[in-house]
Amino acid sequence: MTQSHDTIAGRPSVDSHPDAPPIEGANSGRPAPADHFRLADPVAAFPVDVDEERLTLAELDAAAPARAVPQSVVTAPTAADGQRPEGWIRRYVRRLTAIDLFSGLVASSVASAFAFPYAALDRRVLVGAVFSGGWLLILMLNRTHENRHLGLGSEEFKRVLSAGLLVVAVIAMVDFALKLDVARRYVVVAAPIAVLLDVSGRLILRRHLHRRRFRGEAMSRVIAVGPMSAVAHMTSQLRTEAYHGLQVVGACIVESRADPRPAQGTRSGATVIEAWDERSYDDLEIPVLGGIADVGDAVSRMHADVVAVMSTGDLPAGALRRLAWSLERTGTELLVSPGLIEVAGPRLTIRPYSNLPLLHVDQPRLSGMSRVLKSGLDRVLAALAVLVLAPLLLVIAVLIKVTSAGPVFFRQTRIGLDGQPFQVVKFRSMITGADRQVHLLREQNEHDGVLFKIKRDPRITPVGAKLRRFSLDELPQLFNVLSGSMSLVGPRPPLPTEVESYHSDVRRRLLVRPGITGLWQVSGRSDLSWDDSVRLDLRYVENWSMTLDFSIIWRTFRAVLGGRGAY
Repeated sequence: MTQSHDTIAGRPSVDSHPDAPPIEGANSGRPAPADHFRLADPVAAFPVDVDEERLTLAELDAAAPARAVPQSVVTAPTAADGQRPEGWIRRYVRRLTAIDLFSGLVASSVASAFAFPYAALDRRVLVGAVFSGGWLLILMLNRTHENRHLGLGSEEFKRVLSAGLLVVAVIAMVDFALKLDVARRYVVVAAPIAVLLDVSGRLILRRHLHRRRFRGEAMSRVIAVGPMSAVAHMTSQLRTEAYHGLQVVGACIVESRADPRPAQGTRSGATVIEAWDERSYDDLEIPVLGGIADVGDAVSRMHADVVAVMSTGDLPAGALRRLAWSLERTGTELLVSPGLIEVAGPRLTIRPYSNLPLLHVDQPRLSGMSRVLKSGLDRVLAALAVLVLAPLLLVIAVLIKVTSAGPVFFRQTRIGLDGQPFQVVKFRSMITGADRQVHLLREQNEHDGVLFKIKRDPRITPVGAKLRRFSLDELPQLFNVLSGSMSLVGPRPPLPTEVESYHSDVRRRLLVRPGITGLWQVSGRSDLSWDDSVRLDLRYVENWSMTLDFSIIWRTFRAVLGGRGAY
């Protein structure tokens, strides 16, 4: 018996390899799920007279020429292909526990020397053991070891901080009840040190985890459920940002009612359709394991740890609830996309209305006191930066003036807050009149979308190449921050020609001031595609907070030193 295949591009593919494992449910009286489909475009494998727009999979099988498929293509991945999450999670939690105990012991030792320097050694040891054990207990009660908080986001660190505040409150109550004057001096030193050491250790451990994930280790295996385009988009995104730790190993495709194009073929009650956006997914391979009714079998067959449901509006009524019930028995985690692009967790809360759990989306903080606070802090930090970096700015200005003809500074019109133009100031890193040569180099453009970038741009001067390598050419933008036309952190300042090509969604970038650095700067800079840079800018606009700004500033130093995407 041969198993049919189709492609995520909606075109038929090839027959199954004879050694491929059998599909569960093949004798259940319904078409077996396709064993594999590829985000490729094997049009040449089929006769020209085949009407692909209307054929079912069975008909496509009959029309397809016989061709062997390598075993590596059709064989489902197993747990042996990668490390099971239970293993690395247990080890990760054990290391977190060691960090917690170490932080408590060091904090207690320092605090004991400060609060009661003349106490006996055995007393200090006893106090240290009690404090470190209590610190670990409070962290566990505060759920800092939960899987969902590990490796991503700021929730883990917020819980460590709240644990530190809880320690202060507990010791303060003990001090008040027992009238122990030393307790106050002890907690003032112990709690901050414990929090600082714990957060630092967790950051180091998280960075190590991210490096492992970029090597394909410590990943959770995911079955993606939803329309074909949504599954492809999510898979592409997760492969780009591997630090999330999710690896799509299979897909259960459902019909998208939003796509008006005809179906390409049916199986297991679901419809495979061609529903693409402008992005290309030709380099992805995703095994198709059926439709919504086949999720349970897919989880078992692919040894999946997570089921991610995209676009719940395309699911039949009650399907998501029944899916959650079926996954309870397997311990498989269920993730559901709310369908809100780039809206992060802090803006989302679940509220019950008449026994209906509804997702409440807070408005983004783009105006009012938040904007005033951000602007004031930007100017203070920019002024301090100018004072500290003044000698460096002077040296760079002299080097530019001595090594090439032309002005030290380069001024260019950019579009800022609410679409207002302003003059951005940078150190000149190209020959004079470089902007007038763009049309001569247009064919060498290595960037997609509306941006113009060349890795080895002949217009860049030798000194300019060094400045761009470490983003030093952008330091004069601190004066733009002082004038109020820019911010330290924000979207990339666009050219007027770019803004002219914006559609309504992209224009949301103009709701905040452009920044010297931003998510685009710390995520690859010029190596990013146009779509990715827009997505990151919109993510910043939708989820701005002071915490996010400080996080981006911190990550900017590492990105600048690394030099990735700087040209």
